[in-house]
Amino acid sequence: MLRFYTRWRRSIQLRVVTSTLLISTVVVAILGVFLMEQITTALLNGKEKSALLQLEEGMGILERELSPANVSEVTLNDVTNQLKARSGPSGLYEVYVRDTRDEYRDGYTTNDVLAESVPERLRRQVREDPVGTQHSTYSEIVYIGRESVPGLVVGAGDGRYELYYLFPLTQEQQTLTTVGNTLLAVSVVLLVLLAAIASVVTRQVVIPVRLAAQAAERLAAGRLEERMKVRGEDDLARLAASFNDMAGNLQEKIVELEELSQVQRQFVSDVSHELRTPLTTIRIAADMLYAHREQFSDPAVGRSAELLQSQLERFEALLADLLEISRHDAGAATLDAESVDVRDLVLRAVGDTEGLAERKGSKLVLQLPGEPCMAEVDRRRVERILRNLLVNAIEHGEGKDIVVSVAADRDAVAMAVRDHGVGLKPGQAQQVFERFWRADPARARTTGGTGLGLAIAKEDAQLHGGWLQAWGEPGKGSQFRLSLPRVAGAELRGSPLPLVPPEIDLPRASFGGRTAPDAPDSQPSATDPAPESPVPKPRSGAQDPQPAPVPADARADEDAGAAGAEAGVGETGGPAGDGEPRPQGAQPAREDGR
Repeated sequence: MLRFYTRWRRSIQLRVVTSTLLISTVVVAILGVFLMEQITTALLNGKEKSALLQLEEGMGILERELSPANVSEVTLNDVTNQLKARSGPSGLYEVYVRDTRDEYRDGYTTNDVLAESVPERLRRQVREDPVGTQHSTYSEIVYIGRESVPGLVVGAGDGRYELYYLFPLTQEQQTLTTVGNTLLAVSVVLLVLLAAIASVVTRQVVIPVRLAAQAAERLAAGRLEERMKVRGEDDLARLAASFNDMAGNLQEKIVELEELSQVQRQFVSDVSHELRTPLTTIRIAADMLYAHREQFSDPAVGRSAELLQSQLERFEALLADLLEISRHDAGAATLDAESVDVRDLVLRAVGDTEGLAERKGSKLVLQLPGEPCMAEVDRRRVERILRNLLVNAIEHGEGKDIVVSVAADRDAVAMAVRDHGVGLKPGQAQQVFERFWRADPARARTTGGTGLGLAIAKEDAQLHGGWLQAWGEPGKGSQFRLSLPRVAGAELRGSPLPLVPPEIDLPRASFGGRTAPDAPDSQPSATDPAPESPVPKPRSGAQDPQPAPVPADARADEDAGAAGAEAGVGETGGPAGDGEPRPQGAQPAREDGR
């Protein structure tokens, strides 16, 4: 049944042929019933007219042969047999004569026909209606010692005698049976022919459409040279010609866009590289001015040196981000995977951003499992992702606690950063990963972000074969979850951490601008499905147990925390994007995604 349903949904030809067959069956059945009713009515009406004529002749004979002077049992019997003899050798009808006098009240019948074959209703009509009125009805003709048969009974009376003709309908019944069987056979043949015709006609239409679908699939797969054959000048030929024109235009536009994109990427890469040389000279001069800012007599000059230093830091961070994003665009980014404990990467990232969190009034709370969470990842890229998420959470956390969670199962590890700040509006969970996108353009950049941090973080996650996903609701904060396979190159099918925080009511939770459907359990599953797959497979592993939240300063390395407090955190880890802290006095970069 499932196979037929699948084929039904995929095959236009099957649906058309089946629909045609069903509709034709209904139409043929209605026509067959109508024809049978018309034939039956015509046959019985003819039989009834003939029977009434026979009855009229019989009444004339009965009146001539039976006079009040010569009525006797023998006479009644002879007249009955005489009327029967008129039916011919085939026995067209049987006769029943009844004398209303008490002496011959039972009457006389032919061929062992029982008088009960004449219905009482017909007898009453003959008695009560005027003399000579003819009546007819359908009834069973009952014989003595033989099987009863359906028949037509007609009758009339002259006041003293009642005459009934009983016409067996055996021959008419056989005729109707033959006609019905013939109609059934013709209907079956007609339906088969209609199905064959529908199949042939549909095939003539479906095959070109199927070829067009296959060509469109190959075109969507990147085979831009794919074209359809044009045959004739009908609608399907125009469809093929239009498809070819569309494919040609698409190929031309795609090639043009690819060339423009290549020029754009090359331009960004070249400009970024070319700017580094003069920027290095400007950096040397700015460092010298910054080092001697206290010796300037005019305080405004010293302040200008500080502003120049901070803006150079942002400029270097922007150049580093542009170079990194251009490497991803060109497909030149490589993964230097090694087996590491992701808890250590989290502690390093927390240590780098702890100083910024203190200045913003936020406290970093860690939820780490007790056992190691080993995975084959690129240490530098994962740390950069975590720093971007932490800086982003600190910027938008409004001074509230920021929870960093880590969990692992047999196939994957996951890290989540949860803030309780402004949150995300519907639809913004996907937009935060766009380049230079900001939810509130009027919001001041207090951490010096470039607007590329989350875009680079998503590219780094995809380079690992993992996911970087966001959830948020206005006023309830947001959560960013990084899910990575434990083995480099393995397919990621689920995440050990839920995308929606457990304390959020699931039916009202927003998934990237969409509302989750009502569910009996308001707590989200420990494993969320893959965003790339419309029908993901569930994971079987359970979430690792998590200890009670611990303040970050009790878990993070003190030296790393001190370094983070002094230097801040770069969005891509530094001018070269290598994950190292910035020089003293630099403002930490933030992901300006919201």
